[in-house]
Amino acid sequence: MVLLTIYRSAKLTDIMVMSKTKILHLDNLSLQDVFNENSELIPLLTPEDEENMNKEEVPEELAILPLRNTVLFPGVVIPITAGRDKSIQLIKDANEGSKVVGVVAQKNPEVEDPSIEDIHTTGVVAQILRVLKMPDGNTTVIIQGKKRFEIDEMLQEEPYLKARVSEAREEREIDDQKEFDAIIESIKELALEVIKENPMLPSEASFAIKNIHSSSFLVNFISSNMELSVAQKQVLLEKDNLKERALLTLKNLNKELQKLQLRNDIQSKTRSDLDKQQREYYLHQQLKTIQDELGGVSHDQELDDMRKKSKEKKWNKEVAEVFEKELGRLKRMNPQMAEYGVQRNYLELMLELPWGVYSEDKFDLKKAQKILDRDHFGLEKVKERIIEHLAVLKLRGDMKSPIICLYGPPGVGKTSLGKSVAEALGRKYVRMSLGGLRDEAEIRGHRKTYIGAMPGRLIQNLKKSGTSNPVFVLDEIDKLGQSHQGDPSSAMLEVLDPEQNTEFYDNYLEVGYDLSKVLFIATANNLQQIPWALRDRMEIINVTGYTIEEKVEIAKKYLLPKQLKEHGLSEEHLKLGKAQIEKVVEGYTRESGVRGLEKQVAKVVRFAAKSVALEETYNIALTNEDIERILGPARMERDKYENNDTAGVVTGLAWTSVGGDILFIESILSKGKGMLSITGNLGNVMKESATIAMKYIKANADNFGIDPAIINQYDVHIHVPEGATPKDGPSAGITMLTSLVSLYTQRKVKSKIAMTGEITLRGKVLPVGGIKEKILAAKRANIKEIILCEENRKDISEIKESYLKGLKFHFVTEMHEVIDLALTKQKVKNAKKLQIDKK
Repeated sequence: MVLLTIYRSAKLTDIMVMSKTKILHLDNLSLQDVFNENSELIPLLTPEDEENMNKEEVPEELAILPLRNTVLFPGVVIPITAGRDKSIQLIKDANEGSKVVGVVAQKNPEVEDPSIEDIHTTGVVAQILRVLKMPDGNTTVIIQGKKRFEIDEMLQEEPYLKARVSEAREEREIDDQKEFDAIIESIKELALEVIKENPMLPSEASFAIKNIHSSSFLVNFISSNMELSVAQKQVLLEKDNLKERALLTLKNLNKELQKLQLRNDIQSKTRSDLDKQQREYYLHQQLKTIQDELGGVSHDQELDDMRKKSKEKKWNKEVAEVFEKELGRLKRMNPQMAEYGVQRNYLELMLELPWGVYSEDKFDLKKAQKILDRDHFGLEKVKERIIEHLAVLKLRGDMKSPIICLYGPPGVGKTSLGKSVAEALGRKYVRMSLGGLRDEAEIRGHRKTYIGAMPGRLIQNLKKSGTSNPVFVLDEIDKLGQSHQGDPSSAMLEVLDPEQNTEFYDNYLEVGYDLSKVLFIATANNLQQIPWALRDRMEIINVTGYTIEEKVEIAKKYLLPKQLKEHGLSEEHLKLGKAQIEKVVEGYTRESGVRGLEKQVAKVVRFAAKSVALEETYNIALTNEDIERILGPARMERDKYENNDTAGVVTGLAWTSVGGDILFIESILSKGKGMLSITGNLGNVMKESATIAMKYIKANADNFGIDPAIINQYDVHIHVPEGATPKDGPSAGITMLTSLVSLYTQRKVKSKIAMTGEITLRGKVLPVGGIKEKILAAKRANIKEIILCEENRKDISEIKESYLKGLKFHFVTEMHEVIDLALTKQKVKNAKKLQIDKK
């Protein structure tokens, strides 16, 4: 009977047809020089051979041959190469004697001289079939596995390992023979599929699988020849139960088949993609030839056009060298490659950027002043700074543009001011909104090695503007965010430093670009949200809120004409007097700017537009009643001063994000133990101000004419109305002090007076900010006198006198001055009688 076996070595797999005494070669085998026609080998196991093998006894003592990279299974014939001295000696002695050795797998193949700890304890008794001396000095031995054994005790380590062993337990009884037969059949089918899918295995291997009739040998044979690691094969070998070993073999075969199928699919797709690419390249070459014949623009023509354009650019030697280098790379590329489009876009960007292109500045200062006055009402400080900059440019002829930061409440004209500055200078206008920007690459760009890479927005906007010295408005610079993608505010440090931005580095452009001639104008609502390093690089200009008079003028000169034009009307269709505009400002808006006012004006204009469209009659010159009918009842009833009939109620001045405001500090006494409680949605700083005021009064009670017993026997509650609105800051310190002294003494607070200032435990009054906005709020509330810190006197000197008309200022340095100015000697009406419990 002709049988088959497969020899798997470290280098290749050979298939041989064998008879009982002869080897017949089917292929050009790697071992053909080793085996001749007289070579005697054990054939593939038949059930009878397996039965005889199972009857053999396992010797009590065995010489142990460790294998580095393979695991021997019962019944399987494999060639192994022995190169270690111990292994060669062991094989020599065994071949001269019983020809039986114990074969085990090493745990770590790197160990050169393994001991009992370095080998697995489960191995296979092996019969030496043939020993061959190789030309390189190594010994190749053909062995066949017999039965599994367990190492019980190591007897010797020299000259080679020898151990006392016992036969491993083998469970061959099958509970459900039909199920087991189905498992074996599945193993055969999967093995045949693996041979079919794997091009490295010859198709003749399937004959070997089909000619194996023993179930256990089939499992061992396939386990030995699967592409598994030594550890995985050892797990299979150590399985005592034949059914469990068969199931695990089936599972591993499934995995190997899936890997082969996936690998073949990938190779098939790659091959088809390559074929497609070659086809496209061939078609492109044909298309190029056709274009040349028709006189169209070819690939080479485009490169020549780029080189001609580059000769006209005003760039330095370094940029020119980079361009030539990148153009050379593009010339060597296949136009069908993905990188070709990226490289071409990069070169086109370099050609489109305005290297060394500057618009000529206008130095007509009087005309510039007219443009600024025409577009913006007020804002004298800002206008003055722009005119100063123009004057220096005119005198010097060249200077690095400064970085201006306009900060103030929303709607006061910070952003639109940039357009007027650009027109006054005769420069291009560029605006970039930074609100919510979180990715640093938005500023510096992406490296062009990434798919879809783009330059940063600074470089993109300069390309659109066509000049390297536009007026560049960085809107909402305080709204820059941070994320895992970087910190954009840190990337802005180089942009906004005149000493560094001469060589601004964009990740996409990869060469320095000069930003020093750009006039950057940043806008912000809150300076506290701008990192100090970034704030230090900018010249801060405060754009304060508008007075009622200014808002009326702005609405009349700018907002109303603009809305009439946008709604298709003219001045003949609607007229708004100053009284009506003032009513809109006071009754329907609450802001420092005019954005909300513009919305209300637009609502009035829409009423007129509807009436014109429907041909309805209406008053062209609107009255106050018409305003209420269009906009509804006035909603903004604020800044109303309250009387001073109640002790402990004092008017304070506060700054908010929409401008100045007045607030009331209320306090009340109740029988208790001198506890202080505070409400009104106050922040930590404001709560601390109340605590400081209370402690100062306790320490200086005699100076204020307060009996200390009253302080200890009455609880104080301080409240700031509009509890839903968060409030914080030190500005209410002197207001809380005045409220508490008025409460304890029941003295009347002076009429029409308001105050703002921070306090200390030493009795000092400290300055605060937002003075202009607070004064405007006081005027709206019809306040006549204001108490401020002496150090705030300089802030008053910077405010136009027209804003201060009708106001009297008191400048103080000590707390007792505040009390002397704010409280009268007169008691309040229905003054509370404070009783003291004497103990």
